[in-house]
Amino acid sequence: MTYIVDDNCIMCKYTDCVEVCPVDCFYEGENFLVIHPEECIDCGVCEPECPAEAIKPDTEPGLEKWLEINTKYSEIWPNITMQKDPMPDAAKYDGEEGKLEKYFSEKPGEGD
Repeated sequence: MTYIVDDNCIMCKYTDCVEVCPVDCFYEGENFLVIHPEECIDCGVCEPECPAEAIKPDTEPGLEKWLEINTKYSEIWPNITMQKDPMPDAAKYDGEEGKLEKYFSEKPGEGD
């Protein structure tokens, strides 16, 4: 098992989770975070820290696509280990449906 980040992170990008990760397995895109599934030690400390509830165990049904997305982008985006401000209007986007199709960017973030 590993933890993954799903679409509710898109356009929010809260980084509370990054601050508590003991193995620094988060990677930053322009408007989204991902977890490197092979680096994640399945400790689960990040899950309750996410204000958008966008972190889930990959054992939940229907998350196969998100495991693939997390795997792909954790290989090419920069590592992030320190908390940053969320995206502008993050609260407005929290819970919106269809964020992958509407807003997802493949561009990397800044990282640390």
